[in-house]
Amino acid sequence: MNFIPYGKQSIDDDDIKAVSEILRSDYLTTGPKVEEFENVICEFTDAKYTVAVSNGTAALHLASLVLLNPNDKVLTTPNSFLATANSIKYVGAIPIFVDICEDGNIDLDLCEEYLKNDHTIKALYVVHFSGNPINQQKLKYLKEKYNIKILEDCAHSLGASFDGIKAGSCANSDCSILSFHPVKHITTGEGGAITTNSYEIYQRLLKLRSHGMERKSEIAPWYYEMNELGFNYRITDFQCALGISQFKKFDNFVRRRKELAFNYTKAFENSIIKPLYPYTENSSYHLFVVRVDFSKTTINKKELFIKIKELGIGLQLHYIPINKQPFYKSLGYGNEHTPVMNKYYEECFSLPLYPDLSDEEQIYVIKCLLEVLYV
Repeated sequence: MNFIPYGKQSIDDDDIKAVSEILRSDYLTTGPKVEEFENVICEFTDAKYTVAVSNGTAALHLASLVLLNPNDKVLTTPNSFLATANSIKYVGAIPIFVDICEDGNIDLDLCEEYLKNDHTIKALYVVHFSGNPINQQKLKYLKEKYNIKILEDCAHSLGASFDGIKAGSCANSDCSILSFHPVKHITTGEGGAITTNSYEIYQRLLKLRSHGMERKSEIAPWYYEMNELGFNYRITDFQCALGISQFKKFDNFVRRRKELAFNYTKAFENSIIKPLYPYTENSSYHLFVVRVDFSKTTINKKELFIKIKELGIGLQLHYIPINKQPFYKSLGYGNEHTPVMNKYYEECFSLPLYPDLSDEEQIYVIKCLLEVLYV
């Protein structure tokens, strides 16, 4: 049996054909496939506008440039990839790390306590961790009551929904961001997008994506102006062609992820391995995270990772608390009261989960985990 990673892309002949056609066309970048891909994302998420960019971090950076000002205080989660909090720092704003709930998502009730006690807080960045969507009613309440900007990091949650509200729709937020890294629900190699329902935000994102330039052909055919500092965060046409092709298989991709998540949940009943949250159709299961009380085992988490890798299986850890990273500790972070996050980090890890994972491979993963943990 080949090595089983925690995640990987699913590419077929149709995807290869779609990319090959663009490579033989007149446009490699900033061509018609970019707008077509953006339209597909709008249709899929129910958002009015989409700006596709070079990667998910670029999406976070541009959204932060639009939403935040220097020294703005921003509530965010320690349980995410570094880019979520880093994007706040990119624009000179100040992240405030709030503890998580038992399901891995930021604790919105705690967020409200922060907002009650500090009226200078300007924004909230939430992450739909592992594909499990944030409570949208609570998000709407916080936005309306405290008049804050809200960004939804939907890098994990494409295809998820809460009470019929789709991840990325921006129904109760100013912007959402998506990622199309190979381990995500669909891939464009690298790639990302920002969705929004604000025409003003959309127009500014378009300019920031391409150096802050605005063409003015009414003045002269060659004429453009740069009125603010932008970036080259453009995505290629062949990446977008791949993304369009991938979206055609999206339902099958998520259906398989849910099947695998359900199988894991059933397999670990009455065992030491506890899924992060009960199986739910609302989650699009980018990750399948479990927790283990290692005080009840004969090995620790590091030993588990090593032993399982020797058996040909890749586990992963999502995530090391961002506020505990050396960079953030050098800025004075690291001592926040985050007991749930701290316990989560001690116990949690992610299992292999991707559409091409076979039943045989999943059974092998389950067998190996139980055997190693019950030695």
